[in-house]
Amino acid sequence: MLALLNTPAPLYRGQFTPGHFTASAFVLHGNNVLLIWHAKLLRWLQPGGHVDETDATLADTAARELREEAGIVAETEGLLDLDVHPIPANPKKAEPAHEHFDVRFVFRVDDPSAVAGDDALDVKWVPIRDVSLEETDESVMRALRKLQTM
Repeated sequence: MLALLNTPAPLYRGQFTPGHFTASAFVLHGNNVLLIWHAKLLRWLQPGGHVDETDATLADTAARELREEAGIVAETEGLLDLDVHPIPANPKKAEPAHEHFDVRFVFRVDDPSAVAGDDALDVKWVPIRDVSLEETDESVMRALRKLQTM
């Protein structure tokens, strides 16, 4: 991630070599975590996505993506995790395979109301202990293991 900062446009979603920064939100309500059914990757993931020019910080990106994908307005409690994961090529957009350098933040909410929005076909709250039963990936599970030690 430090090396990525020295590339021409580390925040620009059009930089594919090696990739670009993204930000995401691990949202907790009690012992439950919010997951979205991601429209492109077709698995249960945390809300998150690309940096927009209007985002002042990566935490702002995570909060905006949370609003757009789940209809939740919340402030972050801070940094949770850093993750680099592969993104498959998208021939429809002429995007090659690349990597997302994801900066992940923790959010806690009192109101569990959520509604699927941009890039989310569905949203649901899942008990943290049951996330491994969902169609997700190891990077989500690793972040949740880290959350359980906080």
